[in-house]
Amino acid sequence: MNCTPAGTQPRTSMPGQSTLDESALDTNTFYRRTLHVLSDAGVPFLVGGSHAFLEYTGIVRNTKDFDLFLRRSDLDRAMDALRDAGYRTDVSFPHWLAKAWQHDDFVDLVFNSGNGICTVDDGWFENAVETQVLGMPVKIVPCEELMWQKAFVMERERFDGADLMHILRARAEELDWPRLLARFGERWPLLYTYLLYFTFVYPSEAHRLPDDVLDELAQRHMALRAAPPTDRVCQGTLVSREQYLIDVGQYGFADARLDPRGGMSPEDAIYWTWAIANVK
Repeated sequence: MNCTPAGTQPRTSMPGQSTLDESALDTNTFYRRTLHVLSDAGVPFLVGGSHAFLEYTGIVRNTKDFDLFLRRSDLDRAMDALRDAGYRTDVSFPHWLAKAWQHDDFVDLVFNSGNGICTVDDGWFENAVETQVLGMPVKIVPCEELMWQKAFVMERERFDGADLMHILRARAEELDWPRLLARFGERWPLLYTYLLYFTFVYPSEAHRLPDDVLDELAQRHMALRAAPPTDRVCQGTLVSREQYLIDVGQYGFADARLDPRGGMSPEDAIYWTWAIANVK
C-alpha cells in the first residue's frame, strides 16, 4: 500500500529553484530517518495521524504533522535516541506531548491526549495494525484508539467529527465495539453522540451500527435522565480547552480534566490553557 501523501511527486522547476513537492520529499526522508532511529534504538512506537486515517478510510490527507504514539515510560529513551542522532527535542506539554525536529521538520511524540484522558498504554500496542508507511513496515494506532482520541477534538478551529464519520462509514462492522465502549468508559455519552450523528450524516448507513450497542447506550441515557448526578461538573473542557472555561471560572462548575475526575494536574491545565494564545 502506498502511504505517501498526495502531492509529493517532483515537478519541473528552474535550476536552483525549490518546489513545494521537493520540500515534501525531503520531509518524507526526515520522517523515514526518524522511524529508523527509533526502531534501531528498540523504542516501541505506533504511527498515527493522517497515515492511520488513510489505512482505515482510504482517504488521503495532506498534512505537515507526523504523529508517533508511545508509552510515557518509553519517552526518555526515544528522546535520548533522537538527540544522539542530531535532533533537537522538547517536552512541549508534560502531560501529553513532546517534539523532535531538524530544521523546519518535526515529529510529534504523543503519549496521552491534550485533555489528559487518552493515555497510551499496552492495549494500544496489543491491538496495533501492521502496515507500511513511507515504504517502511510499521505498526499503526488501532482504529478504536484513533476514534477514542479524535472524539475529544471539538475546538472552534478544529472538529474531528467528520473523521469519525468516515471511519465509521468504512469500518463499522469491523470495530471491536466492546473495547471501544471500554475506552470511553463513563464518558460513553460522547460516543453515543457520535453514533447518533452518524445516523444523521449517513441515513442510509444507519443500519450498519450494532443494535446491541445502540440499545445499551439508549438505556444508559434513559437512566441518566431519570437519575441525573448531583455533581456539578463541566465535561466540555474535555473536548475544548477554551470554550468552556467560563463555566469553570464563572459559573461554578468543576473542571472534568482535573484529579480526581480526570488525569491533569491544576498546573497542567493552567499551562495548557495559557498555550492557547500561542496558537492564534
